[in-house]
Amino acid sequence: MMKTITRTDERILSADVFGRDAQQTREALGFWQEDAQNIPIYRRCQVLVVGGGPSGTAAAAAAAKQGADVVLLERYNHLGGLSTGGLVIWIDRMTDWQGELVIRGFAKELFDRLPADAVAGPAPSDWGSQDEDTAKHWSFRTAAYHGIVTWSPTIDPERLKLLSQQILLERQVKLVYHSWVAAPLMKDGALKGVAFESKEGRMAILADVVIDATGDGDLFARAGAAFTNDIEEEDVHHCMNTSWMFAGVDMNRWIAFRAQQPEGYSDFMQKGREACGLFDRPFVSWRNDVALFMGPRQAGYSALNVDDLTAVEIRSHMAMDAHLAFYKAHAPGFEQAYLMLSAPQIGVRHARRLTGVDAVLRSRWSDGVPLPTEIGVTPAVSPKFPNISIPYGALVPEKLDALLACGRHVSCDRNSHGFMREIPQCWITGQAAGVAAALAVQHGIQPRHVDVNELQQALLAQGVYLRPQNTSKPTADAEATSAQQVRA
Repeated sequence: MMKTITRTDERILSADVFGRDAQQTREALGFWQEDAQNIPIYRRCQVLVVGGGPSGTAAAAAAAKQGADVVLLERYNHLGGLSTGGLVIWIDRMTDWQGELVIRGFAKELFDRLPADAVAGPAPSDWGSQDEDTAKHWSFRTAAYHGIVTWSPTIDPERLKLLSQQILLERQVKLVYHSWVAAPLMKDGALKGVAFESKEGRMAILADVVIDATGDGDLFARAGAAFTNDIEEEDVHHCMNTSWMFAGVDMNRWIAFRAQQPEGYSDFMQKGREACGLFDRPFVSWRNDVALFMGPRQAGYSALNVDDLTAVEIRSHMAMDAHLAFYKAHAPGFEQAYLMLSAPQIGVRHARRLTGVDAVLRSRWSDGVPLPTEIGVTPAVSPKFPNISIPYGALVPEKLDALLACGRHVSCDRNSHGFMREIPQCWITGQAAGVAAALAVQHGIQPRHVDVNELQQALLAQGVYLRPQNTSKPTADAEATSAQQVRA
């Protein structure tokens, strides 16, 4: 089953969404009793970051810059998560609708240091432009929406991997690749570290503060923190797929066809759906000769079910093969296309969201007022809304101590998750979590008791964009009652 999602104020990208195959029932085979065992302690540190995606990388970089002893645990062989290994190399909007760069800090450092040939997007002089021709040009290159040019570039994933690693090594972060967290280590209701698995077997890392940057909330869920997982059925943000790239293409020819022959493009897409079933359009990359496919998006699968994850991988790779044949035969600019790479990381958009002390809420979109505990600012989903404030409490569990969350599983409602899951917002919440964790360690307090004034000043010193306020700023736990009332 295929359904086309139309564009609204709350959905930036329209897309076809494809339903799942018939679900197979897993046979119940009973249980195996594990024996208790002592496991060696691999490392002790002040801040442990679990997951090296956009938010985890930013968290580790920020915590180390703030002076903490940091370990980052990552299951793959690289940093960057979906922005590199997931081939989500289109970075969503970092400017607001007036052209102001509001995604700064660690994100700006990355773009300042990436080689010029590793980034493609509009010049700063065009950010916020409403010139019709300029906006039309960039609308076909994922950098203009609602007739406004935005800074939403595409990047070379290998360069981002290298740079992310280099920054963490410069700050003396201990990197541990090829390692997967297995269980939280709990004592008196607080997290003391994690048990993890690698080729060496099971070992432990002990830490004063742990940052869950897994993306799916694996650690905070297993540690007993509350979470939600409701979705917006009419949106694409709960879908999964494995992205891929074709090389040997001419994207300028493809874009000219799409822009100048809209009826021909519509006919092409319809025939592609009929021929391939799962079918999607290409996106530009950082090079004209490389096309990016970030779909077809598949609904009805769980990112927490190993059989579902396997099924999405199989369907995506079969779709990649079918796309190559159809595009080579029928798409202008794809006559010499060939398979370049399928993403080593599956494209998961949603699994769990933390129930935090506070949250990013749809009811606040129209406010335009900086929250007292603001730790970052995100562009609104459309020019209809002002910029949106991200509160520190969105990173802090309601009850669990010694843990912060960052990335796509922060505390937010299902509508706000549509943008809070994006890579720039993950950089924002990761940097805030890293600085907060370092401050908690330095003062010997729980993360929920970090003074938000001090946190904001430290974030400003690291280049984060925050807005001036005239109100007093409480700690995160002081916001709990009002946030619960808002959510109710």
